[in-house]
Amino acid sequence: MDNLLDRLPQLLAAQQTMAIVAATAIAGIVFLILWMRANIRRQTEAARSAMESEARLAELIRAQNEMQGRLSAMAETLSARQSELSQVVSQRLDGMTHRIGATITEQTRSTHENLRRLQERLAVIDAAQSNIQTLAKDVVGLQAILSNKQTRGAFGQGRMEAIVADGLPMGAYTFQTTLSNGMRPDCTVKMPNGAPPLVIDAKFPLESWNVFREAAAPDARRAAAQAFKRDLDVHIRDVSEKYLIPGETQDMAFLFVPSESIFAEIHEHFEAAVQKAQRSKVVIVSPSLLMLSIQVIQAVLKDQRMREQAHLIQGEVALLMEDLGRLDDRTRKLQAHFLAAQKDVEQIVTSADKLNRRGARIGTLELEAPADAEPPTDMPQAKVVESRTGLLKLRVVDEE
Repeated sequence: MDNLLDRLPQLLAAQQTMAIVAATAIAGIVFLILWMRANIRRQTEAARSAMESEARLAELIRAQNEMQGRLSAMAETLSARQSELSQVVSQRLDGMTHRIGATITEQTRSTHENLRRLQERLAVIDAAQSNIQTLAKDVVGLQAILSNKQTRGAFGQGRMEAIVADGLPMGAYTFQTTLSNGMRPDCTVKMPNGAPPLVIDAKFPLESWNVFREAAAPDARRAAAQAFKRDLDVHIRDVSEKYLIPGETQDMAFLFVPSESIFAEIHEHFEAAVQKAQRSKVVIVSPSLLMLSIQVIQAVLKDQRMREQAHLIQGEVALLMEDLGRLDDRTRKLQAHFLAAQKDVEQIVTSADKLNRRGARIGTLELEAPADAEPPTDMPQAKVVESRTGLLKLRVVDEE
């Protein structure tokens, strides 16, 4: 179709050229006719030449008519081709318009869908931003709590109490109990087998640690490190002297640090203080280590309870074995019943096979004698019994 569109100007030019040629031919024919008429006037005596001229003129007229017919046919063909071309172009334009409309509709739908997703994501972002603002307020509140020494100690103690209460059952721990020397540790955990309780202290010196963390200059950082180490050593000594009572508490106590990062930095920068705490039988624990220790204590307490209930478990196991023995006896009896029933079924099957074989033998016998045959004299008398349908006759022999 694109080639036809490209050749359309050429076809129109050819049509114009053919029209010009036809006009020129007509003019030449007219000139020839005039010349022939003049020649006929001059040569009236040549009838044969006149007849030939007339024949030629008729031939030229016939050729002219044929040329006009061909020009008319060519014009009709060109008109038909032009109409077909217009129709094809219209169809192409309609299809292209339809595709463009469908594409625009699809793009519009996709744009609306993307805008809807964008609105959803913006709503999620708004919710996240509100959560961040709430978290910022909580952080500000936490900072306000940590700025006060009493509230900061209550925060560490509250976190320690939450870990202990979540990991141990009620009655396995106590908070703020009084020892024989009048001291009140933050938490005491009961140990199994009548062992003394374990003491947990949550009063970590966070003030000197915050000074050490916020110090920027090297000299100020060294001075803050010495002050923190001194406060930590004093607190470790207090825990060792106040809470480690022979025979009343365990010979080891936990010093709870309410942050994993602080715990890691203490082991990284203050290894000497950690070793001194271990020599003083004070173990510095983070929230994860305290949780792990609580889980171990819970497992030990569970094992102790299981040991205490071992005789009950043994009694239940003995009853279970008795029930199992009765179940075994009843199962064996049921198996014997099944074997007997299987033997009876096998005997029934054997009898059925015998009946089938006898029936087959009976079916192969001749049940009706020929009409002209005489019964033998030495055979016992027989009775012929006919069936109701008349299809079967049996001979019954009476024997003494």
